[in-house]
Amino acid sequence: MNPRVKKVTPLNGQYLQLEFTNNECRKFDVGPYFEMGVFSELKEKKVFNTVRVFNGTVVWDNELDFCPDTLYLESERQRFPKNQ
Repeated sequence: MNPRVKKVTPLNGQYLQLEFTNNECRKFDVGPYFEMGVFSELKEKKVFNTVRVFNGTVVWDNELDFCPDTLYLESERQRFPKNQ
């Protein structure tokens, strides 16, 4: 089983900075999903920025979410300052 999300920060209206339960920091590009059905709602920065962690994954106020495995496997490992 892949690690789960414990912290999320929206970046530039298209990326998510993620911290996982294994303490890895990763960056996930949501942009490729903007043209896929209901995910087009996330193009609106106001909607995109409502992202939060729930049950080990991320969700938005409009009830969209991603599988935590997708977030982990399709994200890039990053080095973020500890205070973020």
